[in-house]
Amino acid sequence: MYIKPKTLDEAVLALATEPAQVLSGGTDFYPALGDRPVRGSVVDVSGLGELRGVATEADRIRIGGLTTWSEIIRTPLPRCLDALKATAREVGSVQIQNRGTVAGNLCNASPAADGVPPLLALDADVELVSKAGSRRMPLAEFIVGNRKTQRRADELLTAVLVPRVVESAASAFVKLGARRYLVISISMVAAAVLVDDTGRVADARVAVGSCSAAARRLRELERELVGAAVREGLGRRVRPEHLQPLSPIDDVRATAEYRMDASLTLVQRALNACIGVF
Repeated sequence: MYIKPKTLDEAVLALATEPAQVLSGGTDFYPALGDRPVRGSVVDVSGLGELRGVATEADRIRIGGLTTWSEIIRTPLPRCLDALKATAREVGSVQIQNRGTVAGNLCNASPAADGVPPLLALDADVELVSKAGSRRMPLAEFIVGNRKTQRRADELLTAVLVPRVVESAASAFVKLGARRYLVISISMVAAAVLVDDTGRVADARVAVGSCSAAARRLRELERELVGAAVREGLGRRVRPEHLQPLSPIDDVRATAEYRMDASLTLVQRALNACIGVF
């Protein structure tokens, strides 16, 4: 059965009625089928305009779940989301950016999901809505493993909520792949750095993707960077032991050893980019 609801209420009612796959942009949905037909019910939420767009609220920035990557690129956003804009430009081709959605990227929960590190670095929450009501949880808790999330079958991810705690922080996103575009990353890093009036780090956030079952924050590095003088550069402060939270694997794109070594360099580059050192 194919259902295309016109409102969020209709969508969650359909999901509560019987198990169904959720279709938004379709950029992961259809490739995953290969040459197999669609089986089971599908709820196509692509027409829910109420889940699109970005809004600035009192204490957070609300990104609608059906906001596309092209919309992220076009929308004026605070400096802390420059990394997310850079990510949007790296998500597949322009055609993919026009169709792919933020919620789809997060719910697909690939270890190489480009959208996760820049949002994870900013302590983003996700909003989940069902017929029974809504709930929020940290993105760090929502993705629990490779292609695994906390979303229940009757829920939709309706929004991503970014706290405005470090909205003036500079942010950067760097990605390594086998080629420049249309690539699944070997490693990727998002960083955000807030500098105080004395030229020292007031807050630092670093998240690494493609090197664990889900993206990981480098908490120890973040703590050590606070108080550092930015004029001396930040990249040089990164040491191999800061990458201990990562657990890269060997696969067709790279070895675990190469991923770890590359990630060290990418973290250094991302931090330096935040403070204008290249």
